[in-house]
Parts: sequence; structure tokens; C-alpha cells
Amino acid sequence: MNSIHSYFPIKPILLALFRNKTGPLLVALQIALSLAILSNAIYLVNQRLTMAARPSGIAQEQDVFYLHISNQRAAGHEEQLAMQKREEQVMRAVPGVLGVARTNSMPMSQSGSTTNVASQRDGPATEGSAAMYVSPGSLIQVLGLRLTEGRDFSPQDVVELDQNAASDLPPAVIITQAMGKLLFPDASAYLGKEFFFGRGPGANSVRIIGVVETMQTSSAMEGVTGEISALIPVRLSNDAYSGYVLRAAPGQRDRVMQQVEQALRKDSVTSLNIRQRTADAMREGRYRHAKGLSWMLLAVCGLLILVTASGIVGMCSLVVNQRKRQIGVRRALGATRLHILLHFLTENALISLLGAGMGCVLALALNQFLVKQLEIAQLPLMYLGLSVAVFLILGIAAAWAPAWRAAGIAPATATRSV
Repeated sequence: MNSIHSYFPIKPILLALFRNKTGPLLVALQIALSLAILSNAIYLVNQRLTMAARPSGIAQEQDVFYLHISNQRAAGHEEQLAMQKREEQVMRAVPGVLGVARTNSMPMSQSGSTTNVASQRDGPATEGSAAMYVSPGSLIQVLGLRLTEGRDFSPQDVVELDQNAASDLPPAVIITQAMGKLLFPDASAYLGKEFFFGRGPGANSVRIIGVVETMQTSSAMEGVTGEISALIPVRLSNDAYSGYVLRAAPGQRDRVMQQVEQALRKDSVTSLNIRQRTADAMREGRYRHAKGLSWMLLAVCGLLILVTASGIVGMCSLVVNQRKRQIGVRRALGATRLHILLHFLTENALISLLGAGMGCVLALALNQFLVKQLEIAQLPLMYLGLSVAVFLILGIAAAWAPAWRAAGIAPATATRSV
């Protein structure tokens, strides 16, 4: 009965490898480099795709769109405010419109306003930068934001201001949980707390009347920085950059967009320049580069796997050709095709293990470099384990055809070459 050692003769395999070190060592180095790149690339791809899919705070994004109107003629402060309210009435009257709110920006739109915020006017304070969403309507209702503390704005909270004449902000604001954690890191609740827009004597003091779970900034930066936002209950005149966010009934967004534009043009006595953009398009635009990088990295990973596999096939084929005599001798001494097949598969598995071990060290070193340069988290060990498994399977799969060819060498064919 054959022993396990006869099928997996580790010592003879190691001796054979040490006699011809160059080829196996080059393949092991190729595996090591490929594993280091693959593990970090897949980790980066996962991070980018996770970031691209993270919630913006907007419920059912596919039903929400943004509309901007220009070329309306209204001279004074009161006339502009009246025109805004009239536009809102026209849009609300369109069938399928569930909500309308004027706003200066949208999450992920890559266009908006930010301001410095601080937990104290003077002295030691926690500071940061927050996105400002200025709206006289209920962004909570129209966007479907989830309120975790306090209440939404009431009509009494809304202040009407001329942007060219006033700089004071209303005393009541709604913030995101991320902004609360920034300003008050030791607090578990933020309702009723006071903070400041700016620092020093000219800083505006405001009080938190509500907290929403998530609302990304217009830039939607990575991490919690992209969720530090504040909602301000203000209706502004002389604000050429603000538009309207609308929520359509489920499945009716495209029809509603078309009919809203028609209704606005019909109601206006002047020609209008109307631009519309869906929340889906904003997400696509914001994360286009992240997805493009992900596809590029995946393509690189695919090429690395192909190149590594071809290297293993080439080395194994060369070894088989060089060892025809030895294979024939072993076959003549009673070795079966299975013995020969397992010999070469075991040999390539050992080479793959050596390369995987070196690759793990290189992968961790490369990750430390990326952590410092890109400020990403450290590489989880799970990715190393998966990469090692991939290259072990790849090594065996790539060596299978040459090993099978070696197992098919007949003793007589090999001995004629002596």
C-alpha cells in the first residue's frame, strides 16, 4: 500500500528546487509582488465602492431632483420673495409633486457653501467646517431626512433676508449627528446646545432645535467630514445660485420633471433658463472618479493574475522538459501518473506558499505607505488571507496542464533521450 510520503515526497521536491533555484525564485517573487498589489488594490476598490454607495441622507434618491431657474425679472427684495413663493405654488400644483423646497445646495451636488463653526465664541473650542443648507422650506420632509432629536423648522423659525444687506443668521438651526459629534465630542445628545458660526466678537450664536441622522455635504468628502452639515431656515433675495429641490411620487420623476418645466414656462411672462438634475445624476457625478479608479484597479488585478499564471505555466513547462529523463526513470521504477502529477503540483504549491509569504510582508509594507499618503485605514488581515488563497489556487491551476503532460510521459519515451 502506498504511503502519503510516496505521493507527496517533500524532501526530494525541496532538493530539486534547491538545485534549480533561479526559476522558482523568480516565480515566487512574481507571486509576492502580485499578491502585495492585489490585496491592497482590492481593499482600495472595496473602500471606494463602499463610499460610493454610502447613504446621502436622502430617502429614495431616485424620486428627487433639483431645479434651477434664471432670467426671471424681479427688482426688489419683496418682489423677489413673492416670485419665489409663486414659483413654489406653480410647482406644487403639478400632479405627482410631493414636496418643494428652495435651497442653495444639494448633497453630492459639488456646489454649495461652507462656513467655520465652533463650540465657543472665544477661548478653547472645538472647531470645524460645515456645509450650509439655506432653505425656507422643510428639507427634512422633501429629502426624507431622518430626524433623531428635536423638531423640524416651523414657519415662525424662517427669516426673510436680503443677501446683499444682512449677514445675521436666525437663532435656530438643525444639524447632523456628525456635526454634533464634531462640536460636542463628549455629549450623547445635542438638542438645545449653543454653538457659533465663526469665532470672535462677530460670530453668530445659534441654538440646535433638531438633529438629523445623516445629510452629506455638497462635496460629500470621505469619512465623517462629508456629513458635517447644518440647515438654516432663511429665505434669501438677491441669491442667483439657489434653486428648488422637488420630490416626485414614486416612479413619476421623469414625467414630473417635464411637466414642472412646462408649468413654469407657461406661468412666466419672460423667457426662462431652466436646468434640472436628478439626485441619481449627482451621485453618479460625485463618485464617477471613485468608480473609474475601481474599474482601473480591477483591470490591473486581472492583468496581474494573468501574467502570474503565465509565469507559473512557463516555469512548470520548462521544468517538465528539463526533467523528462528523471520522470521516465521514476515511471520505470513504478511511479504512477498520479505520483508524477502530485509531485509537480506539490512543487508549485510550495513555490506559491513561498511567494505568498513574501507577498504578505510586501503587502503590509505597501499598506503602511498608502495609510500615510492617502489616509486610508490599515489593511484588514482578511484581505491577506483571501489573496493568499487566490494565489495558492492560481499556482495549482496554472501548473495543472504542464503537470498532467509530465504525468503522461511514458518510460520508454524518456529513456530514448538518454
